[in-house]
Amino acid sequence: MSHSSSPASARRLQLPVLGMTCASCASRVEKALGKVDGVRAASVNLATESVTLDVAPTLALGAVYGAIEQAGYQVGSHSVELSIGGMSCASCVGRVERALLALDGVSAASVNLASESARVTLRAGTAPAALLAAVAAAGYQAVLRQDEEQPAEPPHATPWWPVLLAAALALPLVLPMLGHFAGANWMLPPWLQFLLATPVQFWLGARFYRAGWKALRAGSGNMDLLVAIGTSAAYGLSLYQWWQAGGHGGGHLYFEASAVVITLVLLGKQLEARAKQQTTAAIRALQALRPSSARVRKDGVEREVPLQQVVPGDLVVVRPGERVPVDGEIREGSSQLDESMLTGESLPLAKQPGDYVTGGAINHDGLLLIETRAVGRDSTLARIIRLVEDAQAGKAPVQRLVDRVSAVFVPLVLLIALLTLGIWWLLSGNIEQAILNAVAVLVIACPCALGLATPTAIMAGTGVAARHGILIKDATALELAHGVRLVAFDKTGTLTAGKPQLTRIVARDGDEDRVLELAATLQQGSEHPLAQAVRQAASGVTLDATAQQLQALPGRGLQAEVDGVGWLLGNQRLMQEHGVELSAMRDAQQQEQQLGRSVSWLARASDGLLLGMLSFGDSVKPGAAAAISQLHQLGIRSVMISGDNQGAAQQVAAALGVDEVIAEVLPGDKAAHVARLRAGGVRVAMVGDGINDAPALAAADVGMAMSTGTDVAMHAAGVTLMRGDPALVAQAIAISRLTYRKIRQNLFWAFIFNLVGIPLAAFGLLNPMVAGAAMAFSSVSVVANALLLRRWQPVPHH
Repeated sequence: MSHSSSPASARRLQLPVLGMTCASCASRVEKALGKVDGVRAASVNLATESVTLDVAPTLALGAVYGAIEQAGYQVGSHSVELSIGGMSCASCVGRVERALLALDGVSAASVNLASESARVTLRAGTAPAALLAAVAAAGYQAVLRQDEEQPAEPPHATPWWPVLLAAALALPLVLPMLGHFAGANWMLPPWLQFLLATPVQFWLGARFYRAGWKALRAGSGNMDLLVAIGTSAAYGLSLYQWWQAGGHGGGHLYFEASAVVITLVLLGKQLEARAKQQTTAAIRALQALRPSSARVRKDGVEREVPLQQVVPGDLVVVRPGERVPVDGEIREGSSQLDESMLTGESLPLAKQPGDYVTGGAINHDGLLLIETRAVGRDSTLARIIRLVEDAQAGKAPVQRLVDRVSAVFVPLVLLIALLTLGIWWLLSGNIEQAILNAVAVLVIACPCALGLATPTAIMAGTGVAARHGILIKDATALELAHGVRLVAFDKTGTLTAGKPQLTRIVARDGDEDRVLELAATLQQGSEHPLAQAVRQAASGVTLDATAQQLQALPGRGLQAEVDGVGWLLGNQRLMQEHGVELSAMRDAQQQEQQLGRSVSWLARASDGLLLGMLSFGDSVKPGAAAAISQLHQLGIRSVMISGDNQGAAQQVAAALGVDEVIAEVLPGDKAAHVARLRAGGVRVAMVGDGINDAPALAAADVGMAMSTGTDVAMHAAGVTLMRGDPALVAQAIAISRLTYRKIRQNLFWAFIFNLVGIPLAAFGLLNPMVAGAAMAFSSVSVVANALLLRRWQPVPHH
């Protein structure tokens, strides 16, 4: 978006518009905007896919966005991150989200209590300052998150001194009560109780009054309001009874109740804050991998420069023991690189000239010269951090129930407290007991546990997954993965190494060299794995001719001419389509298929004369059989989808223990087969690594892409596996199941705690101090339970 000065009575905006393809689109957008009151002029630039507007200063942009969308187009948008201060419970989360969504230019907002952050999707034309103002109006503080390319600062530790001072002041107030249990009846003088309790109530507990007042001004409530009202009632009752006794304190005072409750809540919040910091440890660990500078060699001179100044093409020198600052290709030197923080692979990987390296890896023992390919936002490390942040910022579908409950929680608790006060006073005539029971209701109610139950588990789960080389794109993928009962694997590159080798040539006339030379000529320039295997086998052969009129036939092979003669090279389906007779080499074909090898045929197009057969072997990945076994242990069936012939595919499946084989599948038909598997009523995960796997990944309930493959596949997947180890599939599902179990445990305890605790308090069965301790324990226990996820370790496979 851009602003510029227009006439004094107008302002100028430039908005990106998505979906326009022709002049009629531009005309339609201009006409739609021309009908909006306050739009003085609208001019669409199709080349830049944007519209320039002169509008009245008071025009709400919501009308502009609505007109563009009603015309069938979309206004460009982007996401920003906010740090939110002052939130204490699930009610705060709902209030911040509603404040942000009320802005015209906000299309989505997700607030995370555990990380105290908000992810906001803004339409172009909306200033981030409007977000900060909306959050401030709701009673909270917001700042824009720092640029992701800057190294993250560790979170500031919350000081312990308020908790310790509150405890020191509250302890003398509790001692007489403890003495009472031992049979000793004595009381502190009322004036001393007053002096001890007042600083706790109004100085150390001031945060509850401030936050509660902000919530009231915004027309809602939160945990701070409940604590402020409850402790103020106990403190006020003590003052009243002291005054009634003529300042001599004849009856029991309840200064200890208000002071102890505030102390316990402060303690709970302190423990909660420390635990929440641990849930973001995965992000901080990844951000710590990013060096702040790089050593760039230009014209033979090495100079250390800030990382932001490095651009693609620069030559970067990395010495032993240093972190690689950029993604790039090794030009000189060889070494062992530790990529464990990125891929979860514990063993260092040997790297040599021509190999690609990833920024953030540790260079062990060699001096490397690396040509920069990507840096900053475009680097693999930055993309990993964004993926993890996106997953941790998102909300699981189960969170919707929590949000609905949180919206009415505080008003409902206040109503129950008022009813408790009124009914107890009416039935017993004892206002003192009525107030204490109402205070217990207010204090034990805990919207904090509700708000923390889901996000802490998601943050811990996605964090431990990232540490083991599993990137989960969003909370929905995490929740869906726990219910997977069938995993479909693409064969090549997923269960096998994806680097087939030419193992055998059978020639009709015995001239195997002629078959190899012709096959290599036909496949010059092709990036297909089988073509690369043929060219590698023919690397010592001089190819005198070139292929003309080459036509790729997806899922079957190719057709081309060499020296004016047409040739067919491909699988059995292609041969059958052209009536090629294969019986002369059928025995050889069966021998190769029994070894799990793929077969290609070479035939003359004009008369269908079979010239030869080429057999390719692709080694199974070392951990593939163990990975299938681990899935079986989780109660998950496996299916292998392959373009190979049935015999070869069946042999590989049998060696690995795969339950079902779907062979001879055209690349474009994989998605249809995944849809058929889903139609069987089970939740399906699809694992692949190539461009032609992307539709199938999108068609599955959960797509899992190996990062050894393509960006297209990774984009279509909900889960990215950072190394080509099929064992990560079972690990991803295991983490998802454990995380979902923690979410259910947390929600169960959060709901049960309130459903049981509030009635107990209302019936007079809980002392306010016990209620305060229970409330503090509830939120801490939820976070601590989620943090147990960080202890997860994969089952070793051999």
